[in-house]
Amino acid sequence: MLPVTVITGFLGSGKTTLINHLVRDPTMANTAVLVNEFGEIGLDHLLVEHVDAATMLVGAGCLCCEVRGELVVGIKALQERVLAGELPPFDHLLIETTGLADPAPVLHTLLSDDSLKQSCRVAGVVTVVDALHGHEHLSHHNEALHQITAADRLVLTKTDLASSQDLQTLRQRLADLNPGARLLAGTIDGADLLAAGNALPDRWMHATPDVHGHDPTIGSVSLESPVPLQPHRVIAWIEQVMAQCGDRLLRFKGILNFAGADTPAVVHGVQHVFHPLEHLAGWTDNNRTTRLVLIGHDLPEPILRESFKAMVERCRH
Repeated sequence: MLPVTVITGFLGSGKTTLINHLVRDPTMANTAVLVNEFGEIGLDHLLVEHVDAATMLVGAGCLCCEVRGELVVGIKALQERVLAGELPPFDHLLIETTGLADPAPVLHTLLSDDSLKQSCRVAGVVTVVDALHGHEHLSHHNEALHQITAADRLVLTKTDLASSQDLQTLRQRLADLNPGARLLAGTIDGADLLAAGNALPDRWMHATPDVHGHDPTIGSVSLESPVPLQPHRVIAWIEQVMAQCGDRLLRFKGILNFAGADTPAVVHGVQHVFHPLEHLAGWTDNNRTTRLVLIGHDLPEPILRESFKAMVERCRH
């Protein structure tokens, strides 16, 4: 039976960073990854550093809602390609959900689909928690609460950005919400993190496929440009967006094509926090297009598109 670990966490919590860490771990060499995200443009599969034939993007919606069928198709496609000799065998599957996913329906799919039940078992749910914004996420988003309560392991990220008092309060809040979950921070050992527990939590077995609605004010804005960009102009534009959108900006991520650079840069942001640019080892496809996705509450899409277009035009000259 193939062990399947669901990795979830609210927008910007650090799921992709954790997966990149895991797939670099020698003990996780035979691991396949399925990535799901919210937005029109698929990006997260490009952010997984070891992207290869065993990394697939599942749908452009939320796994807990309209694309659960695509989850089944994605898992079967990986299994069939192994049988056909197109992929080497893998002994663990990671499923990264979108930051807006309620894990319960995802687990229900894994536990109830007749074909998956014969070949897969749920090894665990890992929920990534942003130490800087965790309190706010839990206070304002039911998805964040569901992600915490569904987990058997909680990974606390960005602990260096939070005060010791806030960190202590968040740890206690997480313990109160899910006293049975292991709370991890700092250097994460892949084999230890993904090791299956002795028994599935009861809440998994009683997970229901009930349709749940996301906050209707949360939406995404997807932006693209084939024009090579100038770093200083992009950074200035990002800072402008964060200043204008403020707390409404839940997540900001993208692949950037800089003029004169052979490798793409990755940008991540959450609300007012803009993480330093990082460069990947290389492009994973031939499409060297800048692709950005912004997710937030009532984002001013026309203004964002116009300002992005203006920034791109300035990069032409």
